[in-house]
Amino acid sequence: YHAESSFGAASYLIQRPEGNILVDSPRFAPPLVKRLEDMGGVRYLYLTHRDDVADHEKFHQHFHCDCGNRSFDRLLHQDDITAKTQQVEIQLQGTEPYQLAEDLLIIPVPGHTKGHTVLLYRNKFLFSGDHLAYSERLQHLYAFRDACWYSWAELGKSMEKLAAYDFEWVLPGHGQRFHSDHSTMQQQMQKCLEYIHQS
Repeated sequence: YHAESSFGAASYLIQRPEGNILVDSPRFAPPLVKRLEDMGGVRYLYLTHRDDVADHEKFHQHFHCDCGNRSFDRLLHQDDITAKTQQVEIQLQGTEPYQLAEDLLIIPVPGHTKGHTVLLYRNKFLFSGDHLAYSERLQHLYAFRDACWYSWAELGKSMEKLAAYDFEWVLPGHGQRFHSDHSTMQQQMQKCLEYIHQS
């Protein structure tokens, strides 16, 4: 259910008793919507950045209005708000991390876009949008040098900040996923930083 309007980006669903979280917007397809309903609906639609918002408005219309769920909020950083996303309910600001819940931390990582953020779940799963992925060719984590729309220098600073966090999974919107123990992940992040500084 990748959306062409989001350049085929991957979306993810986090199932939580407190309410499910859809990470970036897939296509609004009836079979997918039915499956989401069967899995408990959607509490938050978290958007990592301006590129991968796809059918966010249709999901809002369905889960907030049609299903009568008044607890459906979209999240996107204010610096990535466009005409298409002006109605997003929670518009994040600044560069400090935002604690959405005890197990959910949103970390601003300007670079690919000015308002790009990543979501860290349970200090284990990093939903990285277009900020970080694994390269089979390079054999390490990397950032998209050719698809950096805001600032490569700021992206480097954001990656240094991100390297201070612990996680075991990198789940990107584009590119290959990566899983390892904490020690290996730290080594991978250092390789990523070296790659950025050399590029």
